[in-house]
Amino acid sequence: MLFLLSFLFFISCNSTYTSKKQGYYKIDFPKREYVKFDKQGFPYSFEYPAYAVIEQDSDYSNQKGNDPYSINVDFPALNGKIYITYKVIGETSVYQVKNAGGGYRDSIGKNIFQNLVNDCYNLTYKNDVKANSIEDSIMHTPNNITGIFFRLSGSVATAKQFFLSDTTHNFLRGALYFDATPNEDSLRPVNDFLQEDMKHIINTLQWK
Repeated sequence: MLFLLSFLFFISCNSTYTSKKQGYYKIDFPKREYVKFDKQGFPYSFEYPAYAVIEQDSDYSNQKGNDPYSINVDFPALNGKIYITYKVIGETSVYQVKNAGGGYRDSIGKNIFQNLVNDCYNLTYKNDVKANSIEDSIMHTPNNITGIFFRLSGSVATAKQFFLSDTTHNFLRGALYFDATPNEDSLRPVNDFLQEDMKHIINTLQWK
């Protein structure tokens, strides 16, 4: 009996261990259907997925008087949101300015087109520490609106971002975020699915 136990212990110590391959849950994506966002008083409209919810961005509430036309396109079933911010070129907005001590304070600044573009690039390249690559491509939509689409690879907080503008009056930025720990492999199917919805929003966007 002692010999048998010793033999089994010897075999177990010298057996090859094979780790179980990590898998991810299968996601059942909804059928693509779109409805129009055309809220009265808003300076833009677009089509968005019927399985999404439009909500006012709490950081840009009317009570603060700071960019009241900034909204979120929320995908509750997919734990994702497209954060949309809108600014009128030439007018003023409240910006977060970093103090010498590392904190932030509100500061009123003028919405200059080139500064808005630079802000979009700066916000995108804040992810370059974790991003494997960052690609940008010029867009020209069916409604004659131009902009830039950003694609980031790697385990970053936001892998899809864009901005659209007529360069003289309207400037709109969008960024897709997930309520989950960034993991490129597990989020790739949802990122790819929602990228098509982002493209639909972009291609149907119209200024009023």
